[in-house]
Amino acid sequence: MCARMPGLMRIYNTLTRSVEELEPIEPGHVRLYTCGPTVYDYAHIGNFRAYVWEDLLRRTLKLLGFRVTQVMNITDIEDKIIKKMNDEGLTLDQATRPYIDAFFEDIETLRIERAEHYPRATDHIEEMLEITAALEKRGLTYESQGSLYFKIDAFEGYGRLSNLDNREVKSGARVDSDEYDKDDARDFVLWKGHREGEVSWPSPYGEGRPGWHLECSAMSMKYLGESFDLHTGGVDNIFPHHENEIAQSEGATGKPFVRYWMHAAHLMVDGEKMAKSKGNFYTLRDLLEKGHAPRAIRLLLLGTYYRGPLNFTFEGLAKATSEVQRLDDMVVRLEREPAGADGNDEDFDSRVAARVDEFKQALANDLNISSALGAVFGTVREVHQALDKGELPSGSRETLAGAMDVFHSVLDLAADTDAGLDAEIEALIEQRNEARKARNFAESDRIRDELTARGILLEDTPQGTVWKRKL
Repeated sequence: MCARMPGLMRIYNTLTRSVEELEPIEPGHVRLYTCGPTVYDYAHIGNFRAYVWEDLLRRTLKLLGFRVTQVMNITDIEDKIIKKMNDEGLTLDQATRPYIDAFFEDIETLRIERAEHYPRATDHIEEMLEITAALEKRGLTYESQGSLYFKIDAFEGYGRLSNLDNREVKSGARVDSDEYDKDDARDFVLWKGHREGEVSWPSPYGEGRPGWHLECSAMSMKYLGESFDLHTGGVDNIFPHHENEIAQSEGATGKPFVRYWMHAAHLMVDGEKMAKSKGNFYTLRDLLEKGHAPRAIRLLLLGTYYRGPLNFTFEGLAKATSEVQRLDDMVVRLEREPAGADGNDEDFDSRVAARVDEFKQALANDLNISSALGAVFGTVREVHQALDKGELPSGSRETLAGAMDVFHSVLDLAADTDAGLDAEIEALIEQRNEARKARNFAESDRIRDELTARGILLEDTPQGTVWKRKL
């Protein structure tokens, strides 16, 4: 039996500034590199905007039939980490381990699928030095004061990703920091000479440590090959980080580095840049401590087109919460209103099939999440309209279940269910009903309060008491 060919996927390629069909080097297999965390602190919601979007991309590719090999790096040596070590008197492992563990806990909370590889920079020093050796051989480096630099004026085509072509290239002006203060091109450091109080590794240039840009080239090419399909990150990574990745990777191999580049816009908070000094800086853990549901946070972060800025507000988070509740309420209603008839409602089935097609086509069109969510909540309306008429037989419910499986294979917003817990809740509700009949209102209120504390909300209706989970 022949394998199914993947569907068409169109994406905006930063390199060409146009929407293109994604055509992997190996047909049907997308090799994807996504920029991961720098583990000197907890990741903030701006970071998770990118990680959730990259999860949407990964899941969409799989939905369309592509095999995906994803690499997400963990930067565990960098200027900010060195500063934390020195300020707090920590070893490298002490400075980074808590935040590596927290990162994996956080992506689990937000239902971000695991990548195939999570390489750490400090495990790939050898690969980084292999790149510097290749660059030296090609005459693209020079040493100065114990550090090794990349000569950007010796690399043809520097600046094409960030559109720096017409700007002045300052030959010989060097930058040692991992991020530039000014938006201009300068020779960047590949290997930093050892400084007092800094962790270091041996190299042909003496003791030192890698530059941030070098780390990603080494890790991406080790796991994905010298040329691979797709590289993503935030728009703030375009220059200098991704620009320098291209220069050093292609300078070392003489081959094209990445075919397609995708970048997500910034996250703002109430229309302003997020900053601790403004009191509008939030980690995922901050939001969870405030009582916000992980599924609602996930929906808020993925619900805005990735190329446009996402304005985080608590009003927006409240709206996302109500939208997730709409999905849960539909499921609860389906469970409580039996199908009755066998067979299928063909009109309903065809409308749901059209919604599924709409969902897939929207995501295949450069991850048009707004239209995709429109298809999902259009399906929710179809279900309520059919139930209002009493016209949702068992076969059509199976059709609906298949559609929701498609939606949640990408969105992953379905409620966790526990049949054993559900039975326990029903038993407590029955005990409460008996207490009410006996006019033992203190016991009735105690049971309600117990369920509320466990995240179960009760509603007394003419048809009896119904419950739902609090987000």
